[in-house]
Amino acid sequence: MDTGLLVLRLVAGLLVAGHGVQKVSFRLGGEGLAGGIEEFRRDGFRGGRLTALAAGGGQIGAGLFLAAGLLTPAAAMAAAGVMTVATTVKWRNGLWVQHDGYEYPLFLVVVAAVLALTGPGRWSADHVLGLTPWPVWISVTALVVGPVSGLLTRLVLHRTASAAEGAPGHARAAG
Repeated sequence: MDTGLLVLRLVAGLLVAGHGVQKVSFRLGGEGLAGGIEEFRRDGFRGGRLTALAAGGGQIGAGLFLAAGLLTPAAAMAAAGVMTVATTVKWRNGLWVQHDGYEYPLFLVVVAAVLALTGPGRWSADHVLGLTPWPVWISVTALVVGPVSGLLTRLVLHRTASAAEGAPGHARAAG
């Protein structure tokens, strides 16, 4: 079981971190911070640079902590939060990834939940530091707070269509 949790943590954590690196740099196929800012604007988010930095930094930190098995419930909570936002962005495209759907971010939310519930395993920083097993209430709290924080982030930072249309410099597309 510990080997399986190690593989799951490493793969999922490094993928989440990689997404963050893409948001803020030219590494791993990213388009730099300007590309991350433009991606969020295209997806209807306000905040520009701060939004891209917060999302990218959150993904990098959550992913690296998950991969290491360090403060696993908090890392899972943060990963689930940022990937819940990604799920909401892709929701309109349906489930399947070949249509730019939410399949992949939803899967990462579920992996984060599994790691919060099972713990990181024996081969983890949490185990080395004597932090395992985490109390169940901490894991359950992480499972709730992560996705709820992602949904609140979406609610607070996402512009409505009418607000975006009324924004200065916004040209309404001809239908």
